[in-house]
Parts: sequence; C-alpha cells; structure tokens
Amino acid sequence: MALNKGKHVVAEIEGVRSTVVETGLNESRSLFLKELLQQNGYEVKMEKEKAKDGTPLETWILGVTDLVFNPMIRVYEQKLVRADGHPVTPAYWNQWAVDPDIPYWMVTK
Repeated sequence: MALNKGKHVVAEIEGVRSTVVETGLNESRSLFLKELLQQNGYEVKMEKEKAKDGTPLETWILGVTDLVFNPMIRVYEQKLVRADGHPVTPAYWNQWAVDPDIPYWMVTK
C-alpha cells in the first residue's frame, strides 16, 4: 500500500495473515522497508509475488503481521522513527531525494 492509497488489504504472506504494506517492490526497496519496519517493532513477512499461473515474479510483496497496521496513518501521524531517532516522513518512506532548502509545498516527484 503506497502512501497515496488508503485501502487496507490483508493477504496471506509466508502462510501468515498479514497487512499488505506494498506490492510490486524490487529487492532493494523491500529490504529498506523491512529494516525500517522491524526497527519499529513490527514482524515483517515478505515473499516473491506470483503470476496467475503460479510462477514466481521478480517483484516482492511485503506485509506486517499486525492486522490493523496502516502505513499511511503511521507515517503521517509520525509514529514510525528512523534509525537516527527522527520521525519517518513521506519523502523518507518513498525514498525521494529531497533538497532541504525547498519548501515542502514545492516538493514534487
């Protein structure tokens, strides 16, 4: 679930019902989110996505076992923290390179 979608999706990941955080991830993005969520105390489940015929794809699905977790709410309420102790911002979550001198209302991707 990206930060621009508020829909709550639950799926079975690694045999455990989990809240889907994001789908269609490449390996580096999935490892970034896994580390971030684990450091915030969530049990993370992650597996390769499968095509309709059951063959594994090159993308990942990532979820947490907390069924009421919603990444959009957690990020915008600043309930997640980075390793340096600062709150996770939408730009950090999305891994956008942000110039600190640009006002927040002018940041676009």
